[in-house]
Amino acid sequence: MTYSQFKASIDNDTAPPAVSPPLLALWYDTRGDWHRAHEAVQDEDDRDSAWLHAYLHKKEGDLWNADYWYRRAGRQNPRLTLTEEWDSIARELLGNQ
Repeated sequence: MTYSQFKASIDNDTAPPAVSPPLLALWYDTRGDWHRAHEAVQDEDDRDSAWLHAYLHKKEGDLWNADYWYRRAGRQNPRLTLTEEWDSIARELLGNQ
């Protein structure tokens, strides 16, 4: 799936089939469902899921928890706007930087 296809899928009623938990989290987040986005990654144990977990807690305003998850992801808080960070995450996960 390309970045453009992923962005277009946000207008659909259902998530794209067979996307990774981090991409599913981004999809739900963009549709305004923070809780389903969080559920998509909270029990995953990989760095990309930890990255999404960090982003979601940053969006929630829980910066201490976000920083914990950035460390688990092996990343630093990029100090981008949430929109810029969403875009950066999506592009990297989809291989379309």
